[in-house]
Amino acid sequence: MSPEEILKQYFGYDSFREGQGTIINAILEGRDVLAVMPTGAGKSICYQVPALMLPGITIVISPLISLMQDQVKSLNDNGIHAAYINSSLSDSQISRALTAAANGQYKIIYVAPERLESQEFLDFSRRVHISMVTVDEAHCISQWGQDFRPSYLKIVDFVKGLEHRPILSAFTATATEEVKNDIACILGLKEPRIVVTGFDRENLYYQVENIRRKDDYIVSYIEKHPEDSGIIYCATRKNVDTLQELLFTRGVPVTKYHAGLDNETRKKNQEDFIYDRAPVIVATNAFGMGIDKSNVRYVIHYNMPQSMENYYQEAGRAGRDGEPSTCILLFSAQDIMINKFLLERKDFSGVEPEDVELIRQRDIKRLQVMEGYCRTTGCLRNYILTYFGEKTGVPCDHCGNCHREYREVDLTDAAKSVINCVFETKGRYGLTIVLGILLGANRARLKEIHAETYKTYGVLKDRSEAELRLLISQMIQEGYLHQTEDRYSVLKMGDITPLRDENTRVIIRTYEEKEPARKARSAKRKSTDALTSAGYDLFEKLRALRLAIAREEALPPYIVFSDKTLIDMCTKLPKDRASMLNVSGVGAAKFEKYGQRFLDEIGAFSLQHPEAVTSISEDENSEKQSKIVEL
Repeated sequence: MSPEEILKQYFGYDSFREGQGTIINAILEGRDVLAVMPTGAGKSICYQVPALMLPGITIVISPLISLMQDQVKSLNDNGIHAAYINSSLSDSQISRALTAAANGQYKIIYVAPERLESQEFLDFSRRVHISMVTVDEAHCISQWGQDFRPSYLKIVDFVKGLEHRPILSAFTATATEEVKNDIACILGLKEPRIVVTGFDRENLYYQVENIRRKDDYIVSYIEKHPEDSGIIYCATRKNVDTLQELLFTRGVPVTKYHAGLDNETRKKNQEDFIYDRAPVIVATNAFGMGIDKSNVRYVIHYNMPQSMENYYQEAGRAGRDGEPSTCILLFSAQDIMINKFLLERKDFSGVEPEDVELIRQRDIKRLQVMEGYCRTTGCLRNYILTYFGEKTGVPCDHCGNCHREYREVDLTDAAKSVINCVFETKGRYGLTIVLGILLGANRARLKEIHAETYKTYGVLKDRSEAELRLLISQMIQEGYLHQTEDRYSVLKMGDITPLRDENTRVIIRTYEEKEPARKARSAKRKSTDALTSAGYDLFEKLRALRLAIAREEALPPYIVFSDKTLIDMCTKLPKDRASMLNVSGVGAAKFEKYGQRFLDEIGAFSLQHPEAVTSISEDENSEKQSKIVEL
């Protein structure tokens, strides 16, 4: 079978997405591959399709148990025999799985990196033909990445110990140029085909809210979106517990997840979220990596994350099905202090002592980048893309900042006062002290350094602290000031030459919310927008059937069929096997398991509503409509 035939047969799709075909062809040619693809771009298909075509077994190294379990459930449901080996299995279960794999029962085996050192797994790897080793979440191998895992270094020795070197393929959604090069070097990829499909998730709407009453904002948002599934990330366990309890008392079907819960509770809460028993979850960043829940409609960050990589990855758990979804970051100045506190207590076990300080500096730099994202008045999407090295053009017109009404304020004189203050302090102090001096604050720390004797003490006391923070953030971006990357970063002079020109102006932008809400970028609409009221009724019936099947099979509903597939059924109204296989996401194995029950549901609906129109073409002038025909 060709890659396209396998895609249709097992996954139910007619064509590959951007980059998928290139990656698969490179693997089938025997080449190593490094792919950087955003969440939801279909990374797993890039190694699963060739795994079915290569002669031996594919080993997929994955960091989290939940990721493996989701992937294996999905593969088996598609008619592909796969297994996972991790600490959730007993020794006897692991032995049986390895024996079955050695006998040819499995083409794909997911393993945790720690498992690569076990003698039983090493003996197994010497008895079988391993065609490919796939490294998922490959950024975990780079100590310069935001999520370094020393256990990932075991992959290198494992591959070297194999009698025949397999094809190596590495996949990640978050990698700067530096991390990308690090992955290729550490894994020893040989002349790899490097594919970067881009970081832009067009269906995601980014938004930053600089507010103090975060609880009120979240309660209001959920009340306005009661049918949506969402994730709310908090920086601390205490915030998770408090917010989850608040939402629960408001009648929100909500659960929580953090490392302070016992394993059984975490597992139950995660499953409640995945199975839509509790469509809202409040969690620390310990939750979500590898969660393939496709219908998450919003991700809200209660606190600012520690890095752009973390934010991009966590926000990217929204809209994996390609449907319009929202990513909101609730920012307050206290978030910076919380993150600095957490970074100071970061675990560096497994890291060479000489590298610790350098990693600390990079962590501080990442934190500064995130603060810049929260304070920028420019396009949020372009800020993210620029960080990951992509060229950007005009503002996206599809983010919170692009939909704000700005007014410009000339703060050139204030900027010169800031420069004078940093000069007067000889670059010895950080942002908090500089702000305190400029505002003439009455603080013990300022008295200790005799700040009241400085010429700049209180010169900007008529300005607000928020306005000065915005000004200094912009001056750092424009190079007038430099913020060091030490643990206790200080403000130093940058290139102030342009400010000596009397024609140079320093303009900041402040905003008030604009009221019509959003203009969808690239005319991106929800798939359900094409459904009429009758079509939506059918969609709800199909969702109910999917939920019933999911409970029978002990599977998450989205593994049975995604919302997108159900909507396509409502649009195409299949009447038999051939037309059902023409629905996006319905492969042969899925049809054999579930297809007839969905055909029966659609047929029953048609008998009750013989003249109903279920969908209307996006082109309002088109008369092409899908109708229920009388059976």
